[in-house]
Amino acid sequence: MHVMIIGAAGMIGRKLAQRIAADGVLNGTAVRKISQYDVVAPEGGDVQVADLCAPSVPALLVAQRPDVIFHLAAIVSGEAEADFDKGYRVNLAAVQALIEAIRAVPEYCPRVVFTSSIAVFGAPFPEKIGDDYHLTPRTSYGTQKAIAELLLDDYSRRGILDAVSLRLPTVCVRPGRPNLAASGFFSNIIREPLAGKEAILPVSDSVRHWFASPASTIGFLIHAAGLSGAALGHHRALSMPGLSCTVAEQIEALRDVVGQDAVDLIRVVPDETVRGIVANWPQDFVTPRAHALGFVAENSFDDIIKRHIVDELGGEAS
Repeated sequence: MHVMIIGAAGMIGRKLAQRIAADGVLNGTAVRKISQYDVVAPEGGDVQVADLCAPSVPALLVAQRPDVIFHLAAIVSGEAEADFDKGYRVNLAAVQALIEAIRAVPEYCPRVVFTSSIAVFGAPFPEKIGDDYHLTPRTSYGTQKAIAELLLDDYSRRGILDAVSLRLPTVCVRPGRPNLAASGFFSNIIREPLAGKEAILPVSDSVRHWFASPASTIGFLIHAAGLSGAALGHHRALSMPGLSCTVAEQIEALRDVVGQDAVDLIRVVPDETVRGIVANWPQDFVTPRAHALGFVAENSFDDIIKRHIVDELGGEAS
């Protein structure tokens, strides 16, 4: 099997490649090759530079005929809102260019695993969003992801490719440095105090959101690559399982796991732009379809913090 990861330089892309390489198989099939691409390659590693927005690049990638394509490349929510043209170019036009390149290759129908987002839903929400709730994005990022989902559904219906779109919860706790995502503070208020650094909280601690750890997210992607088209049916977009909790509950979990000194490093600095974006995001889900298909996530935010300590800080599980 040949696996291709587009957006491989990001945190999820790196962890996905490492996991597949370590396993040597993807859902029971031996992996003979992992191709990794991103617009900018990090130092070291096997990521090659390729800009999916460049006219010739999608065809060059698809010419390799990978069996599974993980499409992780995107610009994040805050950046997509700030730069309208770039958001549509990267988050939508590049997706369409890739699937058109697939369509141009005869007798070729790869599995495409696309990272969508819960941002495809917009306020007002029910108390819990179910599998059949309508898409009403309230951000450009969410709109771009929703359109891409529809395109992948239609191209799958026509047998051009075999797609599954995963509406990922906010990935938390993200390792590394803060990024431009409006959701970044959810990780910052945990990651930075664990490292002995101050963290800024731009919203009220009553804000509720939907989370999954990086490890669960990698599990989602790998599991999705092996699902049969018959199991997925006509609706190829799935809301992933996760954990709903408030910022206050996040902070309480931090206190439970490592103590008050870490909590004292969180400083409230209201940001109306971030508050406005987050106010239009969903807060809680029921995901029976994903559960029935075998996707799993954490059950408590304590577990998410402990997983971060083990995976990123060299701590021990407790």
